Amino acid sequence: MGEQNMTHDPSEYVRGLQQLLVSDKKKIAFLFGAGTSLSKKNKDSLNIPAIGKMTSIIEKKLNKIEKYRNAIAEIKEEIIARGNTYTVETLLSNLEQKKEILGKGILNGLNKTEISELIKEIKKEIREIVSIHKQILEKDNIKNLIHSDFAEWIERANRKHAIEIFTTNYDYLFELGLESKSVPYYDGFTGSYQPFFNADSIEDLSFLPLQTKLWKIHGSLGWHLDKKSANVWRKDSDGDDILIYPSLSKYNNSKKQPYISLMDRLTNFLKQPDTVLITCGYSFGDEHINERILTALNSNTSTHVYALYYDIFWETKENEDNPKKIKRYALTEDSNLSKIAKSNRKISVYGCRSAIIGCQFGEWQLKREPDKDDTPNISSYFDEDAFDNEQEIKKEKKGKEEWTGKGELTLPDFTKFVNFLQKMIYDNENIKESQND
Repeated sequence: MGEQNMTHDPSEYVRGLQQLLVSDKKKIAFLFGAGTSLSKKNKDSLNIPAIGKMTSIIEKKLNKIEKYRNAIAEIKEEIIARGNTYTVETLLSNLEQKKEILGKGILNGLNKTEISELIKEIKKEIREIVSIHKQILEKDNIKNLIHSDFAEWIERANRKHAIEIFTTNYDYLFELGLESKSVPYYDGFTGSYQPFFNADSIEDLSFLPLQTKLWKIHGSLGWHLDKKSANVWRKDSDGDDILIYPSLSKYNNSKKQPYISLMDRLTNFLKQPDTVLITCGYSFGDEHINERILTALNSNTSTHVYALYYDIFWETKENEDNPKKIKRYALTEDSNLSKIAKSNRKISVYGCRSAIIGCQFGEWQLKREPDKDDTPNISSYFDEDAFDNEQEIKKEKKGKEEWTGKGELTLPDFTKFVNFLQKMIYDNENIKESQND
């Protein structure tokens, strides 16, 4: 069978993932990216917008100032003309590069001081947007936070080895979730009145072995650098928070403290025997993180990475009287993530329509049609009714259409993944109760 005809049975590989999650033989860590902060448990959930919407919000606010409005419009044209996508990340990168080269001159109508002020304003707006915890607490909305359900899974999973959570997100959503379920966790800070970053504790893999770990590898709201002592403190969030903002400079910033210790923790965790890293909401767009993961995999034969990759995006079909949005999938045979996974058997990428497993790219396809006993379990992670916009894949509908076994894996959606984890707990508890009856 040629690679173009390769398929992967989701029931087979999800069953393997289930076994890893319930087994105590493996040490498990998660790497969560921005996608987890925009996930919603239900319609009443409060979340952080995706980068496109975030860019629009920030641009709208800054456009109220004429000199910024003109500069941003020019920079936007420059970015698009180079074939890049205009986002707050590419905007910040453009401004930071100009700040470095600009002397006493003017670029985009701004001098060096004004560019610095614009960068500062953008970062201020980013902090304000990700400070969604303020609204969640004011509206008593924690019950609608999917991160609370994830914390409940941690609390009820009863694992031998503590779960380690690595996240690129600055927000307090994981903290709110863990604390709402009274799950003890350690984040690298020690103390009460002025908690300080304790790099030695992060290097020690046996430190607080039973506590869940929360490692915020791009920084967090509330982290502050004390210039006199060079210590990093944790206190109330304000404009002096130290964060790795989305721009080209994040690679260099990741080599500084406290970030270097947190990145070392990721590498050292993956170098341990029998470890598993599950990613969700992370698109492998940060090279400094990818390098750490790949380096660790090359030195450990018993580590595996499972990337739950939400790759659905929408395109507007052009040249039509009635434009419509077309569903597309970013995971293709020649995409960047495919190239990484095809060159390393220790990385399995589970996209929505396709996967790369054992270096082989293929579509998801069930080998056999589920019976009435299989359907509830399979529907918890696979949508057989999903279809593409070209109508190339037909689904079974009340027995009138041919069953193909194709569809979409739903686990890359953080909300669906957490629901899947919770179902595992309930199923195990029901089995134990029936055995005790």
